[in-house]
Amino acid sequence: MKGLSNIRAISLAGIFIAQILSGCGGQQHETGNHKTDNKQYQRMEAPKTEESATMMDKSAPKEPEPQHNTDEYNKIEDNPFKSAQKEPLSTFSIDVDNASYSQVRYNIERGQLPQKDVVRIEEMINYFDYEYKEPTGEHPFTINTELASCPWNPENKLVHIGLQGKNLDYRNLKPSNLVFLIDISGSMEEENKLPLVKKSMSILLNELSEKDRVSIVVYAGSEGLALPATPANQKDKIMEALDNLKAGGGTAGGKGITLAYKVAEENLIKGGNNRIILCSDGDFNVGVSSTAELVRMVEEKRKLDIYLTICGFGMGNYKDGRLEEIAKNANGNYFYIDNLQEAQKVFAKEMRANMFTIAKDVKIQVEFNPKWVQAYRLIGYENRVMANEDFNNDKKDAGELGAGHTVTALYEIVPVGVKSEYISKTDDLKYQQNQLSNQSQTNELMTVKFRYKPLKKEESVLITQVIEKNTQDWESTSNNFRFSASVASFGMLLRESPYKGKSNYEQVLSMARGSKGKDDNGYRSDFIQMVESAKTLDKQTVSKK
Repeated sequence: MKGLSNIRAISLAGIFIAQILSGCGGQQHETGNHKTDNKQYQRMEAPKTEESATMMDKSAPKEPEPQHNTDEYNKIEDNPFKSAQKEPLSTFSIDVDNASYSQVRYNIERGQLPQKDVVRIEEMINYFDYEYKEPTGEHPFTINTELASCPWNPENKLVHIGLQGKNLDYRNLKPSNLVFLIDISGSMEEENKLPLVKKSMSILLNELSEKDRVSIVVYAGSEGLALPATPANQKDKIMEALDNLKAGGGTAGGKGITLAYKVAEENLIKGGNNRIILCSDGDFNVGVSSTAELVRMVEEKRKLDIYLTICGFGMGNYKDGRLEEIAKNANGNYFYIDNLQEAQKVFAKEMRANMFTIAKDVKIQVEFNPKWVQAYRLIGYENRVMANEDFNNDKKDAGELGAGHTVTALYEIVPVGVKSEYISKTDDLKYQQNQLSNQSQTNELMTVKFRYKPLKKEESVLITQVIEKNTQDWESTSNNFRFSASVASFGMLLRESPYKGKSNYEQVLSMARGSKGKDDNGYRSDFIQMVESAKTLDKQTVSKK
């Protein structure tokens, strides 16, 4: 919290850094062919500003505790239905983040429905794994599609598109160069922030081997190297450095990011997994701190082939929009860690998928056949929509796919001949002729195109798959289809989406219960419990109005 006393701010912003770094002075360490002199990182002086002068006055009165919530989320406008005749192409970047889901859960567990912009439906859907076919061919993923009636608008159709990433040979993993970039500012002192960060990093350490290297960069009012690159099997040494971290001071996030990339680059493992893991509440307020500035910074750094994982912690002054934007533009992924169980999921159960990228800049473009499709809507992915011309432009950044990851997307389709309240009428075009190709007369409903870059190449590979208009019965669809539909419907209810149709909590629960499948880790059971809690909260909200 920002309401630390000035006396505490002095000791934490200035004194503790020297204590942390005192054991690192001047020693040299070696990783591969890279040597680093730690002296250049040792000094972490507090910014010489009027604010720091005030901090030195021990008689200054204690700041009042903030009484209002300053969480920030970017506004989301649901993707609308578009005419297949006038706008037949839909293009977007994949998204394997799932921070939105755990934030929704955090709110509901505390007895309140989340605000609308917390809910990013694609992240909720992709929180779960789906049982798709494993890739066996030349490409690092398989493409799985299904088509059936839409449960919340039965006259419409729902299209399910699923990617399954190839699993790695876990017996022969390439070594990792990991830089823990940890926010130790005053806002991180709460139990569900820095203390939870330390426990989360401990979980990750248990998944690493002697081939891997860990560095720790910290930032508060200024930045510093708390631990040089250290073999991951020296867990006691790494944990001692983590345990010594204390929260206090401002938040120079930009400087911290710059130093983390510098450390990662100096210890770069060619052909290995080079990654920064940023743990913060996103409340940067010293130096480079605006979202636009930080995005430009990481856009430049992503050329280094150093990946970024962002883990958000805490609530009350949480800057979700900022962290999500940084991850999206930095070859990164984004998680929200609300408890130790989520840390276990991210860093133990799914660590390899989260840490090892198998395909870069994965884009999807769908062309709808206006012979059969009157209008369509991409459900979620609002901040991943791309210009159609960007699909063939290899200079345009897109999402990365991790080892073993699944990616799922849903389209709702209004068939030709169906009357729909969602379709706005426009005048016929005066200068255009609507001439369909001979190909449109086939049973092809849509063509799905995928582009991705292999890891060591900058030229993309194209894959094309056709979906015909043959519709399955709802009962014959897979658990993948029905469970993803239940999560999407729940997300629309929480967002109070204008496109939710006949969605209701009972329908969501029925779909989810009927498609739970094996559920070895209990994540789908937890979802069902969360929907039941949200249903109760929704009734309470309605009764108060």
